[in-house]
Amino acid sequence: MIKAGILGGGQLGRMLLQQAANYHVETYVLENDETCPAAHLCHHFVKGDIRDYDTVYQFGKKVDVLTIEIESVNLEALEQLEKEGVKVYPKPAALRIIKNKIIQKEFYKEQEIPTSPFVILQNKAALREQAAFLPAVQKLGEGGYDGKGVELMHTTADFEKGFDAPSVLEKMVNLEKEIAVMVAVSPSGETALFPPVEMVFDPRLNLLDFQLSPAHLQEKTFWKAEAIALKLVKALQSPGLFAVELFVDKNGEVLVNETAPRVHNSGHHTIEAHITSQYDMLWRILLALPLGNTDALLPSALVNLIGEEGHSGPVYYEGLEEVLKMDKVYVHLYGKKQTKPGRKMGHVTILGNDRIDLVHKATRVKQALKVKTAE
Repeated sequence: MIKAGILGGGQLGRMLLQQAANYHVETYVLENDETCPAAHLCHHFVKGDIRDYDTVYQFGKKVDVLTIEIESVNLEALEQLEKEGVKVYPKPAALRIIKNKIIQKEFYKEQEIPTSPFVILQNKAALREQAAFLPAVQKLGEGGYDGKGVELMHTTADFEKGFDAPSVLEKMVNLEKEIAVMVAVSPSGETALFPPVEMVFDPRLNLLDFQLSPAHLQEKTFWKAEAIALKLVKALQSPGLFAVELFVDKNGEVLVNETAPRVHNSGHHTIEAHITSQYDMLWRILLALPLGNTDALLPSALVNLIGEEGHSGPVYYEGLEEVLKMDKVYVHLYGKKQTKPGRKMGHVTILGNDRIDLVHKATRVKQALKVKTAE
């Protein structure tokens, strides 16, 4: 039996482990919190810091293949494990490119992958010299996730909230829509693409609000998005599953925003809506099995369940029964016992042939199902 390790035990690890039950695999999870969403679903749970060299190295020696569910892992340990014969997917070299937003943007430029113009900054003083570059978006080089580590810079007054650390300042795009393409790469180099999805973001939290699949695109934009995503992922030269987030501007141009080297929020809908889910696909990659069929069974919408403002403490899902009565609606709760404002606590997938009905149901779910604290 193949031994597979996952660095990180959040909701992505949880859903990956739920799919692992269908395969002949022994699972290991490394995570600091023994009450994390993935802890009770693996065969072997190891409590430890995924950023610590010795901890990751010793954990990796227990397994045949190793993957991640978050980028903030110790790369040096992964590089050493790879040298010693452990299969690490994605490869540490690819993870090193993606982990740092500065290196990631420079990689796009080197590979002639279309992306918005950018400036590299070392500190807040350098930011104040970029008035002529506005409007722009500042992103921390490392440490950002789920909307954290990102600041919008519309005017020079916004410089005060800027980061005093190495970062990238990207020219703001005249945006038509945001889309994402999931790309799978097998150890033998075989590739498969999931159809592009369309993302709508909460401007306050800078988190995904809801998502529609497939994305509503002109045919030439569809093919352009897929071609760019495939070129980018092939340039990384690594097996794995990659989520390529892209902007479509008002002129129909497609620009890469950023890439995630793992299962991703933009692929949650595939659990019910596609022949092969993103989680099933990653197991096929990790176990060197044939890639699955990425066709959709039905169009879908996805709603993130986010902790409400003013609610921190033991979680209570208000309106859960109402949503569970809805037809072709699937609720996924991540098993997090504590909620706080802006925390991802679950998601809801909605299936249906009619796009207007999907948007209507997504709105109903958002209005009905609230993540609050228990009274």
